[in-house]
Amino acid sequence: MEGSINSIETFGLVDGPGIRTVVFFNGCNLRCKYCHNPEMWCMQKNNITEDELVKKIIRNKPYFKRNNGGVTFSGGEPLLQIDFLINVCKKLKKENIHIAVDTSGNGLGNYNELFKYIDLILLDIKHVNKEGYKELTGGNIDKSIEFINELNKTSIPVWIRQVVVPGIMDNDEYLDNLKKIVNKIKNVERIDFLPYHKLGSEKYDKLGIVNPYKNMPEMDKTKCDILYQKFMKK
Repeated sequence: MEGSINSIETFGLVDGPGIRTVVFFNGCNLRCKYCHNPEMWCMQKNNITEDELVKKIIRNKPYFKRNNGGVTFSGGEPLLQIDFLINVCKKLKKENIHIAVDTSGNGLGNYNELFKYIDLILLDIKHVNKEGYKELTGGNIDKSIEFINELNKTSIPVWIRQVVVPGIMDNDEYLDNLKKIVNKIKNVERIDFLPYHKLGSEKYDKLGIVNPYKNMPEMDKTKCDILYQKFMKK
């Protein structure tokens, strides 16, 4: 089986524990207004086989194993190539490699099979209610809820990620509702607030895509840290 991979980063420091090899999958069924990887939205032609990808990852194993790392599958949305992902994870697990998946949970299903091989889920929370989720991503929050329900049946550790956009997430009402959602997710080990930034803005121009947040100011990191402290005390 072949998959569509956009790129591979060999020195990831923020996508799980230790130093990671990060594999970015093409394809995403969401259109998040703050997305910094719009080049990965559309599924491209398959460009790598399972064995080729596994070989590339194993090549880095001596390095990331020394640093308590592993591989993280990101995107895009890796759950849209679920069968390819499962087959790759099966082979990596035989190599005793730590496997993380960075996802919004908005995928195609068959999660129970995938969960057999996963050591960590990085769960991106997009919004806290149906209307806000639709407005921000164009998608349906029910898909993510289905994923969470299946994830809760496992003992897989979860790291929560919340991008904080000014004027949307930086208020008590949002934080209260976020707390309710997080409290329903089992095995949460860590929660990260990520301030919205505009580092990927130039990609929209290059791709000829309208950037809905072109005039949105970046989230102040200090304010974001204060919001995080407030959230953790709730």
